[in-house]
Amino acid sequence: MDLTATLDAACTVEALRAWVDDLSRYPDWLTIVPRAETEQGSDPSAWAVELRAKVGPIARSKRLRMIRTVDDPGHIRFEREETDGRSHSPWVLDAVIESSEVGARLTMGLHYGGSFGAGLFERLLADEIEASKETLRSLVE
Repeated sequence: MDLTATLDAACTVEALRAWVDDLSRYPDWLTIVPRAETEQGSDPSAWAVELRAKVGPIARSKRLRMIRTVDDPGHIRFEREETDGRSHSPWVLDAVIESSEVGARLTMGLHYGGSFGAGLFERLLADEIEASKETLRSLVE
């Protein structure tokens, strides 16, 4: 699964980056992420993230350990890196933030290499991303 979304907001690049570079802020604007906490005592760029999707009576949740692998002013990337020694499907969240005519533009890409809910999850996630744009915009503008 590969999804890409773009958001234009009337704010600075720095204001938008503040909401994207710290996964613990995602629950404030992305409801599919009900919990994301920095890991205590280990890598300061690691988060324990819970993803939750619900359609009618069917609910799925997934827990991931994500680390920041790129931390540049206009580019942030998080990748799944578990510590249990097992093989896991990749999750990659890539964010590019740049100046735009209205202020700042965020382009986020999500890659998932597994089968967490298959097509249903992909449709739900795409809908959630669209809905979250307004929430994020209201936080940064």
